[in-house]
Amino acid sequence: MDIRSLNARIEAESSFITDLVTGMNRIIVGQNHLVKSLLIGLLADGHVLLEGVPGLAKTLAIKTLAQLIDAKFGRVQFTPDLLPADVIGTLIYSQKEESFRVKKGPVFANFLLADEINRAPAKVQSALLEAMQERQVTIGDDTFDLPKPFLVLATQNPIEQEGTYELPEAQVDRFMLKVIVDYPTLEEEKRIVRAHIDGSFVDPLPVTSTSSIVKARELVKLIYVDERIGQYVADLVFATRFPEQYKLGEMKNYISFGGSPRASINLALAARAHAMIERRGYVVPEDVRAVAPDVLRHRIGLTYEAEADGVKADDVVREVLNRVEVP
Repeated sequence: MDIRSLNARIEAESSFITDLVTGMNRIIVGQNHLVKSLLIGLLADGHVLLEGVPGLAKTLAIKTLAQLIDAKFGRVQFTPDLLPADVIGTLIYSQKEESFRVKKGPVFANFLLADEINRAPAKVQSALLEAMQERQVTIGDDTFDLPKPFLVLATQNPIEQEGTYELPEAQVDRFMLKVIVDYPTLEEEKRIVRAHIDGSFVDPLPVTSTSSIVKARELVKLIYVDERIGQYVADLVFATRFPEQYKLGEMKNYISFGGSPRASINLALAARAHAMIERRGYVVPEDVRAVAPDVLRHRIGLTYEAEADGVKADDVVREVLNRVEVP
């Protein structure tokens, strides 16, 4: 398929994106980056980790998206006493049938909200690993496929440290995006207060279906990625591993490890989804740069020296984007 006909097909088949954004904006005031990030994860088949203080509509945004798509929604409130079986399900013995039967957990949904995922220990967090990577769950001797689409949307609170457990690197790496959710602007805050006073919020109605999302994902896979864009993606990730090769020698002492190959894959996939949202059949460098902070920030390990100097992962990503040559 040539680019011109692909652009025309995307224009014809992407009207649901506008409907989703409009529906989200009726419920979520501001938070445009959050809304776009959720759509990127949805179109690119990637899980999303949302980090922000309580009350910033993280949970509401996820629930609203599921309602707009008329998808099955599952929610797990992660707590320190949670068990893996509470997430994926377990085997229950039936005295009547004199055999074990499978009781499926809330993971068997199109959208799984893992609320405050860092409040549960690593054993429970890791119960999601197979589901996130393989889109399947093993209970006892049986393996069950998860519905399509399947998306884990997790939230975590960055402020409270007591009673929380940092996500293992293997778990964090399976999230395509880590999105930092910030406070609304003053004008947005006034609109939020007024809407709650007036009671003008309405329940969202479905505007598309899960089958449309699965079909759109196949269209995203057709979006053209030039070799120079592929080189740019690889250079960005390699700059986090070997900064001195990209004139970033001052960052070498701040980085303990850089992005994995999964970072490169997810960067390209997310850039494709961003191009789809912009109604383009091809990826441009601006697509890559737009998604790079969310794709890379949780895949860069920082040293104690970086912590002492107040250097954050976002600072490293910013320098990488500024120094690596754009095609």
